[in-house]
Amino acid sequence: MKIALGVSGGIAAYKAAEIVRQLQEQGARVQVIMTAAAQEFVRPLTFAALSGEKVITSMFGSSADEPNLDSAVEHISVAQSIDCLLVAPATADTIAKFAQGIANDFLSTLYLATTAPVVIAPAMNVNMWEHPATKANLEILRKRGVHIVEPGSGYLACGMVGAGRLAEPEQIVAATLERLGIAQDLAGETVLITAGPTHEPIDPVRYLGNRSSGKMGYALAEAALRRGAKVVLVSGPTALKPPSAAETIFVETAQQMRTAVLDRWEKADLIIMAAAVADYHVKNVAQQKIKRNGAIELQLEPNPDILADLGNLRQAAGKTKPMLVGFAAETGNLLENARAKLTKKGVDAIVLNDVSRAEIGFNSDRNEVTIVTAIETIPIPEASKLDVAIKILGTMLRLRQEKAPATQLQKTQP
Repeated sequence: MKIALGVSGGIAAYKAAEIVRQLQEQGARVQVIMTAAAQEFVRPLTFAALSGEKVITSMFGSSADEPNLDSAVEHISVAQSIDCLLVAPATADTIAKFAQGIANDFLSTLYLATTAPVVIAPAMNVNMWEHPATKANLEILRKRGVHIVEPGSGYLACGMVGAGRLAEPEQIVAATLERLGIAQDLAGETVLITAGPTHEPIDPVRYLGNRSSGKMGYALAEAALRRGAKVVLVSGPTALKPPSAAETIFVETAQQMRTAVLDRWEKADLIIMAAAVADYHVKNVAQQKIKRNGAIELQLEPNPDILADLGNLRQAAGKTKPMLVGFAAETGNLLENARAKLTKKGVDAIVLNDVSRAEIGFNSDRNEVTIVTAIETIPIPEASKLDVAIKILGTMLRLRQEKAPATQLQKTQP
């Protein structure tokens, strides 16, 4: 999820730093665009350090830069890449530009160029807020579908008292997520996700592994963060950058992954085992690099079944929580194998993944899965892995909600 945060010139510009932080906690990547006036209140370096992204301060780069094609069309590339344009604070001047279609800086040009949802949080003097011109401009924007986060009332920086104070960062972030259709239905819950392959050493330079990229597990982590969850991501070796708001534990082997998961499972509300854990490890790992000298034999031993261990632990504890979801990477007898795994491991659902298809699954940005439970089979059509992850989480929450009344009824029966 990428959000462009426009910061326009007003004393409330300093609060945009907190908005950046809170958006990042929801798994968002934030690119800040500052007007010239905003830079009089907060330096661009502040937002660059917070966001880890380039801060855009002018239409064609600084005066020291040579004009080039990239800077000339940057507003188009940003417009096409963002999921939402948020402007906080939005001054009367910026609101007027948006309403009247004036494009004389990067932010106002970006507004005209993007088709993403737009959210603005006005902040200004009370008389400016109540002026008929401002009210008319806001009405124009509302009719265009722009979401307005109404300012608060109180003591203003100018010394006056009244409406015009920037809404609290929490309100602005919540409104932005709501505009994106992201419910905070996992707020206060912990979601533990495993991702990527495991590498089982043969000698100091070689290992047994598989083709998992970790993209599906990382997408699930981002999707859970968007829904307000605390995310614990246990990741095998990948080339991916984990979501900054997730607590990430990096592991290499199946045994290390098992230890990390079992140390944390009791604090989780939902566990999704998306990692492609190697089924075997080498019994006797060579301490020195094995020299190439004809054929060699490796004696393999089975790795622990982490998902089955979780199912057994939950059953032994007599608990219904956490909800357990496993992944099944299959190439044949798909539903039969998935149902067998569901029963054998004692879990709530299996996400069936047909890895025989070259265009989806391992190393692809797209996927198509089927969720298998004890009572139903739910197909999720091909889509980006993030969209698939969002649908998996939505399905799990629905299933959990459907089970809840029956559980509560059992508890109340004599």
